[in-house]
Amino acid sequence: MTPAIEMDSDLMLRVKGGDIRCFENLLERHRTPLVHFLYRMVHNHAVAEELAQEVFLRVYCSRENYKPSAKFTTWLYRIATNLALNWLRDKKHERMQESLDAVTLLGLRRQMADRTPSVHQNMLKREYMEEIKQAIGTLPDRQKAAVLMHKYDELDYWQIADAMGCSMTTVKALLFRAYTTLRTRLAHVAA
Repeated sequence: MTPAIEMDSDLMLRVKGGDIRCFENLLERHRTPLVHFLYRMVHNHAVAEELAQEVFLRVYCSRENYKPSAKFTTWLYRIATNLALNWLRDKKHERMQESLDAVTLLGLRRQMADRTPSVHQNMLKREYMEEIKQAIGTLPDRQKAAVLMHKYDELDYWQIADAMGCSMTTVKALLFRAYTTLRTRLAHVAA
C-alpha cells in the first residue's frame, strides 16, 4: 500500500475509534476533489457542495462499519457516485456543463510551451471545450460518471467499478460506448 492509502485507512480507523480530528483531516484531504467530481456530475456548484456534505455525513455515520478492505477513496467515490446518480435521476432538468481537459480527452496536440497562443487559438479552444462539455453532457449518466472518474479523477477501472457498484467489464463497456460516442460527435474537433 502507498503511504497515502495507508494514511487514509489509518485515519478512518481512528475515526471509527472516535477521533473527530482524524475525520476533519480526511475531510480536508478529500473535500475539494470530491466537490469537483460531484460538480462535474451534477453541473451545479451548490448541489455539489450539498452532496459532498451528505457524502461525508454518510462516511461519518458509517464509521462503525468501516473495514479497510478497499481504498478509502474507492469507498468515498462509491458513496458520491450513488448520491450523484440518484440526484440526476430525481432531477430531470437542464444542467450546466463542466469542462474536461479537452487535450487529454481527445488526444489533441498541446500548444508548444514556448509559444503563446493567439487570441484566435484561445477562442477556438474555448469553442472546442464548450462542444466537449455539451457532448459529455449528452452521455447517459453512468457513462458520464465513468468518463469523469477515468479521465478527470484518474481512477483505475477497478476503482471505478467499486465506486459504481459494478464489474470491471461493465466499466470497460461504459467507457468504450462513451468514448466511441464522443469520438463520433467530436470528430471535427480532433481533425
